[in-house]
Amino acid sequence: MNQYARMIIVLMIISIASGAVLALSYEITNPTIQEQARQKLEQSVLTVIPGATKMEEIQKEDMIVYIGLDDEGNKKGISFEATGSGFNGPIEIMVGYNPIEGNLLAIEILSMSETPGLGAKIKEEAFTSQFKGKSSEEEFAVKEDVQAISGATISSTAVANAIKTSLDKIVKIYPVGGDL
Repeated sequence: MNQYARMIIVLMIISIASGAVLALSYEITNPTIQEQARQKLEQSVLTVIPGATKMEEIQKEDMIVYIGLDDEGNKKGISFEATGSGFNGPIEIMVGYNPIEGNLLAIEILSMSETPGLGAKIKEEAFTSQFKGKSSEEEFAVKEDVQAISGATISSTAVANAIKTSLDKIVKIYPVGGDL
């Protein structure tokens, strides 16, 4: 057998072994990764719905909605994910909403890649707390209804627009004054 054929066989064996190790490590770690993602999602839902201790996931039209329940099974509110385009990429937000009163309960920034020290301030309580209690009928206009972060207007606008767009869809599914 010539030298090139041996090199090809050795490379094929190494490639197959590497692929097998990669597939095995995926099979071993994937359940843990999925469980951690589920726990993170549940924690964010419970954070944006005060008084909720567990959640129930349902599909309504084209949206996934999470219903927050207390220990007795009473519905405390709903939450949903909203996504906007920030300065450096997508911004994912968990939004808590009370359809009976038609107002927001809280928001939490799940992920973003905004500029540290500027756009990244959208994760801070000073910014996120201003959405608590906002009515679904508000426009969520930056510099009017929503106070922008100085130097991060694009990030602030992305959050406000994402919430308003998703909230408009949710209000069609859960009209203000209606039941959960």
